[in-house]
Amino acid sequence: MSVVPAEVLPGSVLSVAEEVSDAAELGPRARLWPSLAAVYRAQLSRARVARIPLLFVATFQSVGIMILMRGVVDGGGEARAVVAGSSVLVVAYVGLNLLAQYFGQLRASGGLDHYATLPVPPAAVVLGAAGAYASFTVPGTVFTAVFGCVLFGLPLTNLWVLVLVIPLAGAALAGLGAALGLLAPRPELATLLGQLGMSAALLLGVLPADRLPTVVQYARDLVPSTYGVEAFARTFGDHPDWAAVLGNLAVCAGVGVASLALATWAYRRAAVR
Repeated sequence: MSVVPAEVLPGSVLSVAEEVSDAAELGPRARLWPSLAAVYRAQLSRARVARIPLLFVATFQSVGIMILMRGVVDGGGEARAVVAGSSVLVVAYVGLNLLAQYFGQLRASGGLDHYATLPVPPAAVVLGAAGAYASFTVPGTVFTAVFGCVLFGLPLTNLWVLVLVIPLAGAALAGLGAALGLLAPRPELATLLGQLGMSAALLLGVLPADRLPTVVQYARDLVPSTYGVEAFARTFGDHPDWAAVLGNLAVCAGVGVASLALATWAYRRAAVR
């Protein structure tokens, strides 16, 4: 009589247990940065079709505001505020308004279920979409800033600061827009909130602060784009206060981290419902 080990018998308990153990092994968890890059590329390709209309509408709006304000503002600090506010308004239009609409429609149509099945961290979805939408603002913001400087006779020397202003203000505004879209119970409400946020960035960012009532000036400090506007406006002087510029950019960065964290929490909350 030959003896056969139990683990090689068909249908044995040990072989079934081994198969279950092998099937239960999962792959390594997706890392944040590779996942972020993949989501960013996918969102960038998806929105590429609408890139030209987005750039045209956002840029045309800001340029039109500067032309209208040219008849009221002659120069000095008011001109700096108008040019800086109009330039950052391009970021607000895309990052805040359109991203709120996108996530609102994504939640209403069940598109979040698709992202929830992907092996990517929630932060990668939010950051990837926000980064893709913010990337479309770069040409329009630069063109608006150059046009405004020529229109109001401001120096072009320190326009390099836009390299910092665009991503930091874009992160703050895009995070807020994503959070509004994900927290709104209906897509229509997400669109309304995005429009109201962009209107606040327009009225409180483009208009010179010293011409606003005191109460409105306090409300201006609550708008994330304000600190990007202040940082950019201070670079037009003959001797810019770089400490104040960096201070405003630091606040803008802090607001961006907080708003993106809020958007990530809102994504988790919406994805499990």
